[in-house]
Amino acid sequence: MPGELSEKLLDAAQKKSKYAEVRFMELEGSGAAYRNGSFEGGAYSRSYGYSVRVLNNSLAMSFSNSENFSDLLKALDTAVKRSMSPGKSQIVTKSEGKKEWVVSGSKKVDNVSLEDKISMLKDNDSLMNSLGSQVRMNYISDRKVKQVFLNSEGSEIRGEFTRVSYFYFAGILESGEFEQSTGEFGSTGGYEYFDSINLQERISNDIAAIKKAMSANHLKPGKMDVVIGPEISGIVAHESAGHPTEYDRIVGREGALAGESFLTGKKMPMRIGSGAVSVIDDPSMKGSYGFYVYDDEGIRSRRRYLYRKGYTDEFIHNRESAARQGVAPNGGGRSSSWNMEPLPRMSTTYIEPGDYNFDELVEGVKEGVYIKNFTEWNIDDIRFNEKYVGKEAYRISNGKIAEQVRRPVIETNTIKFYSAIDAVAREMEFFAGACGKGDPEQAVDVWMGGPHARLRDLFIQ
Repeated sequence: MPGELSEKLLDAAQKKSKYAEVRFMELEGSGAAYRNGSFEGGAYSRSYGYSVRVLNNSLAMSFSNSENFSDLLKALDTAVKRSMSPGKSQIVTKSEGKKEWVVSGSKKVDNVSLEDKISMLKDNDSLMNSLGSQVRMNYISDRKVKQVFLNSEGSEIRGEFTRVSYFYFAGILESGEFEQSTGEFGSTGGYEYFDSINLQERISNDIAAIKKAMSANHLKPGKMDVVIGPEISGIVAHESAGHPTEYDRIVGREGALAGESFLTGKKMPMRIGSGAVSVIDDPSMKGSYGFYVYDDEGIRSRRRYLYRKGYTDEFIHNRESAARQGVAPNGGGRSSSWNMEPLPRMSTTYIEPGDYNFDELVEGVKEGVYIKNFTEWNIDDIRFNEKYVGKEAYRISNGKIAEQVRRPVIETNTIKFYSAIDAVAREMEFFAGACGKGDPEQAVDVWMGGPHARLRDLFIQ
């Protein structure tokens, strides 16, 4: 039925526009939460609908969640009317032909009951309680997405995938001091993902680390060498490489919404760091929480170098922004729902791994600090000035991990940060997140992470 209605709607749209596309999306999700020893409840949602986008004097979109074809024609007429007014008039009309893709995993979301989810949440809540966490919450969710994309150039893309995610919060209060730990994990596929990441071990280690940190001393502020963990390299890559290279930010469209870009008005390629630094966004990475084969505009996904060997390289594009720059779209058009416009968005952003192992990074530091993960971060609207506060961290002395330290702070800017990197490790680790953008705001699933990295002579507070 969705396919037939989409085809009929596209046929009608082609007769009234220079270019037309129709997108159907069905979203079905469920979740459950457990808080402080009690089951909070379960949730279920389902929505579906059609969007139609046309190009005449400008590019315009309308949508409907009706399965009555006359209602869909009304949505088309609205889009056509809007497209007769002057406005954005460029879009890449590339066709990917007829394609179909499915990702569901081996432990399918339909085969995991609410009782199974509650049992997992209860076990993790009990674990956090036994480790001394007075404030606890954990949440598990899954989502099924079905899509059909058609355009007047001959694209016919059908996709179906599932995603699973888990979040926990643990708070510790001791002697008037409070520390907290959070973790968010997810994958495109099925519930087999949670069997592979040793959640209980992660939670145990994290809570033990923050409890030790509460009695640790602060570092003496000053310039020193720093080794950062995958959680920090991931948030840095996401915030200070991914966001500023989304092309709609560069041209100012997101300025009043999710922010701008420090790259606006700069001559490209622009040097942003040392030759040891390349940053990649790769929606084609299997297993990623942001994985997809084709984006929400029917463009094949691929790996994109945002920064390559210390220089800007490629921007993240949807069809419209690619036309504006005069390049081919690169699979960055993402939409959170059937009634939202696809925008240039990240998916899986990370610093490219290097040739070192973790021990080699540490051995190269005479006096410094290893900051494994963060408890707080912030960055300005142009994605340039930034701050990261360590959660689990250790002093490094003569190439060895020494005593734990409390809340070391990196406060710097994007170019200083990337310029300080001189070595990057091989192994990578990733964490899930929901990235917000647009008006109305859209949250899309992303993966952040990457390897350990070493930075020289960075000021630490």
